[in-house]
Amino acid sequence: MLRSIDRRPGWVIAAAMLVVALPVQAAELSLADKVDLLIAAYPDSLLKSQDGTIRFRDGGSLPVDDGKAKDHAGKLASGDIEDSLSQIYPAGPCETTLDVNFDPGRIRSDALMMRLYGASAREVEASLVDVDWFGKTLRVTKRQGAAAALEKVRDALKEMPDLKPFLSPSAGTFNWRKVAGAPNMSVHSFGAAIDINTKYADYWIWSGGKPGRVPHYRNRYPMKIVDAFERHGFIWGGRWYHYDTMHFEYRPELLAIARVAGGDACR
Repeated sequence: MLRSIDRRPGWVIAAAMLVVALPVQAAELSLADKVDLLIAAYPDSLLKSQDGTIRFRDGGSLPVDDGKAKDHAGKLASGDIEDSLSQIYPAGPCETTLDVNFDPGRIRSDALMMRLYGASAREVEASLVDVDWFGKTLRVTKRQGAAAALEKVRDALKEMPDLKPFLSPSAGTFNWRKVAGAPNMSVHSFGAAIDINTKYADYWIWSGGKPGRVPHYRNRYPMKIVDAFERHGFIWGGRWYHYDTMHFEYRPELLAIARVAGGDACR
């Protein structure tokens, strides 16, 4: 008898399996559960967790927790894997109330990102491919399925032509650099992020924000755009207290964790 093949991304399948196995709320999801979903989200690179580390398919490992106590600023500046998974991302076609320093996904492990995508501009560039974005060619990494996922986002958004003015021209993808005014790397460095049309963008620094003082949040992008990105593994900078509404980055582990943990923006 022929069996149907499940062609969903690995992170979607893993999340669905854990929903059955772990009928829990966000507060009950353990670090070990989150790490399992992280590993499932990047099957080309991550092998398993072992003795407090994540093992890579090409050899080597990284500790999940560096053992250092950090405040929010410290997590942003030098986050480890545990820090990067510490806040549950709220997904869905609804806007959310932004609590102080709630930045799910803005906290990242540079060491992990470099292992997933490349540790230098040259290494990242070797994996960039062309993606058509509403008539403009963008360079996006093919690693971890990021470029293929962005093409799925584009195809979904093409079904809603009224949204094109918000999407194009894109403000860019690959750009090896640090986050503005910060010591950590931008996900644009890895070719795994896209900024859409800046005409409608709201960004906490552009609005006059400084560390410790974030201006009032505003969003001018339709939530249909956010929903399309999230359904294909991209998180939105408009979910951050330090908001960046034009920004989307490929972080399928956070969407998988959200599905299991009940991170629903519409509740």
